[in-house]
Amino acid sequence: MALSYKARRRWSLVILLVGLPAYIVVAWVVLSWLDRPSVLVELLVYIILGIAWALPFRFVFRGVGKAAPTEDAALTTPEDRRGAPSDRSEG
Repeated sequence: MALSYKARRRWSLVILLVGLPAYIVVAWVVLSWLDRPSVLVELLVYIILGIAWALPFRFVFRGVGKAAPTEDAALTTPEDRRGAPSDRSEG
């Protein structure tokens, strides 16, 4: 089932405001249980975890930063949306 634009926008806020901080705390606690690895290994783990949290949610975040899609925008040409005259002759 595909989510609507409005639902994706809401879920992205929930994920960013609740899920991401919770994920950061969990990653921090799990890494604190381990003995401190070298700085490069620790940096690599944080980079991997920083990318891995977003992969399952790609479909939610896709297109959220763009303008809301509308049906009439898909039916008109860019010239019609800007108010420029079209190439079609009337008559």
